[in-house]
Amino acid sequence: MIPQNIRLTSQPLADYLASKTEIDEAIQNMLARGRYILGPEVEAFEKEFAAFVGTTQAIGVGNGTDALVLALRALGIGRDDRVITVSQTAVATVAAIELTGAQAILVDIDPVSNTLSPERLEATLASGTGPKPKAVIAVHLYGHPADLPALSAICQRHGIALIEDCAQAHGAAFEGRSIGTWGAVAAFSFYPTKNLGAIGDGGAVATNDAELAARVRRLREYGWKERYISDEAGLNSRLDELQAAILRVKCRRLAADNARRRTLAGLYTAGLAGLPITPPAIRPGATHVFHQYVIRSAHRDALRAFLLSRGIPTAIHYPQPVHVQPAYLGRIAIGAGGLAESERASREVLSLPLHPHLLEEDIALVLQHLKDWRP
Repeated sequence: MIPQNIRLTSQPLADYLASKTEIDEAIQNMLARGRYILGPEVEAFEKEFAAFVGTTQAIGVGNGTDALVLALRALGIGRDDRVITVSQTAVATVAAIELTGAQAILVDIDPVSNTLSPERLEATLASGTGPKPKAVIAVHLYGHPADLPALSAICQRHGIALIEDCAQAHGAAFEGRSIGTWGAVAAFSFYPTKNLGAIGDGGAVATNDAELAARVRRLREYGWKERYISDEAGLNSRLDELQAAILRVKCRRLAADNARRRTLAGLYTAGLAGLPITPPAIRPGATHVFHQYVIRSAHRDALRAFLLSRGIPTAIHYPQPVHVQPAYLGRIAIGAGGLAESERASREVLSLPLHPHLLEEDIALVLQHLKDWRP
């Protein structure tokens, strides 16, 4: 059994210990083959991950940020183009836009799902300020899918590409349809804490568009069609064989692990009933995979300090929206209606311990301390 201190404080280590025999064997087999970059493990993982997502194509890349950069570039987005996304996200979403030379426009979230508000997106597009954006990046934050039917309809009506940032939502769905299949292209991260995490960095681009996939494959390796000949300027962003071998093992557990996350999340939500804490809401039609279990409290900092005093680790995802962080303050475009919900969320959100290797007794322990807290 994985010790409680590891379960509560180290999901990556708990992930490894849960599949240690299979992972160790996969690593040894890969090492013995002598092929370490873009070999048979990557090819097999790409096929298996595409099947899991429900796309025809998946392309392994170096990390989740690169996956977004490559998705944008494959769509022809670059210098001075405009891309809409949210401010309440990991900064990587905005960093990826700027790495292409494009400009980000930040639109507010809806307070139910913490994802891009279709109403604010529509209002921003209708405002007609500046050149027409070329893409929208919908972030499936914390494992909750964005409102994909509404966002897809808006993007289609305006002739704008929809890109899905799936870094936190492997296996999530909306109305029974997997995330990663709604937009023109999707980006995934395999950072070690993700629902599908490597033991190191990794990412993937998924799409049903064979031409887009072919361009991503070229761009991830210097723009090569023919080795050593760059038809266009590309990157060096290749998923290595070691991470692919590990991800193949862990991908086989992903559906069951996500189901376990939902079960544990249900225990949290039931146990929070009647407490002065707001549990995460789930939009009708959404299948949440609970990358994080994020509660909200107007007294968030005091609650966090209390839990820490009781030995319960927590995290804040995220303490500052992108537009108020020092690197972006005062220089990034803000969409219609401002970003009040994003700013409010950053003051209230708190992530409780949650991953598939926790036990019911771990959840009960956290809940007991929450019941002892008084704002």
